[in-house]
Amino acid sequence: MNQADMIKAKAAHPRLLEGESSLNLPNSLTLLRILLIPVFVWLYLEQTPERIFWATLVFGAAAFTDFLDGYLARRSGQITNLGKLLDPVADKLLVASGLILLVHVQQVAVWLAIVMIARELIITGARAVAAREGFIVPADSLGKFKVVGQIGGILCLMLQGTWPDVQIILSSVGILLLYMALVFSLVSGWRYLVLIFKKISPQYW
Repeated sequence: MNQADMIKAKAAHPRLLEGESSLNLPNSLTLLRILLIPVFVWLYLEQTPERIFWATLVFGAAAFTDFLDGYLARRSGQITNLGKLLDPVADKLLVASGLILLVHVQQVAVWLAIVMIARELIITGARAVAAREGFIVPADSLGKFKVVGQIGGILCLMLQGTWPDVQIILSSVGILLLYMALVFSLVSGWRYLVLIFKKISPQYW
């Protein structure tokens, strides 16, 4: 289909064309990230060195798709509304799964996991409200730093079970990254809420 045909098709069937364009490689990678989450959980629930290693590998692969899908979407110009909504949801599910499992094995404080997960739930709800009002809130730079800190911290803490010789170092680095991610999480969450409420109720700002 050439450009002229695409313009005609979009004019005639805008919703259909938008749906087709959403089924692209970046969004497929985002869906893959979601599908890898139960595999990661199943592997990590049994605390043996081999299972922890494979769980960490699956978690790392799922996290890598976060970078890859965004890179491909920007490079190929395949940024869609579906991707803007689905990508942060996939990130939140992956990170929440990791935090809950680390709480389960007593490697992360309960309060830290609760604050981080609560922030994600609040922002997800705010994004849903924004979507109903007709606008999409893309991820900002602080939110991306937050995700990097969370994923790095979770990976370090999980690797303790496979690299006991550097267990203390991995634990210290992992906790430090999670606390840094907590700061980014709270600051970026506030920025999201301010931006969304400005869009929804501009008369109050």
